[in-house]
Amino acid sequence: MTNNKITYGLILLLAAIFQNCASPEKVVYFQDIENLKAQTALVNYEPQLQVGDILTINVSAIDAEAAVPFNLYETPPTVGVMSSNAKPLTYIVDASGVIQFPVIGSVQVGGKTIKENTAYLTNLLKDYIKKPIVNIRLTNFRVTVLGEVKKPGTFQVANERISVVEALGLAGDLTIHGKRKEIQLIREQNGERKFVTLDLTSKKIFESPYFYLAQNDVIYVTPNKTKVNSSAVGTNTGVIISSISILLSLISILLK
Repeated sequence: MTNNKITYGLILLLAAIFQNCASPEKVVYFQDIENLKAQTALVNYEPQLQVGDILTINVSAIDAEAAVPFNLYETPPTVGVMSSNAKPLTYIVDASGVIQFPVIGSVQVGGKTIKENTAYLTNLLKDYIKKPIVNIRLTNFRVTVLGEVKKPGTFQVANERISVVEALGLAGDLTIHGKRKEIQLIREQNGERKFVTLDLTSKKIFESPYFYLAQNDVIYVTPNKTKVNSSAVGTNTGVIISSISILLSLISILLK
């Protein structure tokens, strides 16, 4: 074996290693952000209620006794006295987008935002209560993040508003093997399943109608070729490559 052949072998090995290295264009987020025009206001995104959503609804009024029939609890509190242990019953949006509300009966809530439903229910209650105050909370707002992230899982969202960037942050950010240009968003809405591809390297993600997530959205981070190829070989591949590199270096030195 000549020195030229050894040198040639080392060059090929280094070329293979650098070929798998990620370029900045594939790793850096929001690369064209300097060209993004300042927005006068953030999009006021509110998710629409869907089938299977779980709600808590609290009704109050100046006359506390008048509001009692519209509040359901596992253990009903004493009239005029609210126990700290009183646990409200929840409402599940059925297949028709309807909940069964005390006294009023069927109320169509599906396809409307919480703000819209609050105004709608408040208007209905005016026939029964003077100046009613309605508070609606969505208790099962969660998103799932899978794929090439550091902490995949399902995350509960307390404030009912989260962006794709924030969700990825909850999952510990992407690993070096995640494709920043191919973030897959899976959303079920109105009986349909949508598949959307988002690009974290572009400022356009901030202008996307899918920048803010809906309840039960799933984010999947696609692995790059390096990760896919490494899964097809043994876990000791890195050690083997390092050993070969050291061996070739030693042979090169000994033959000088």
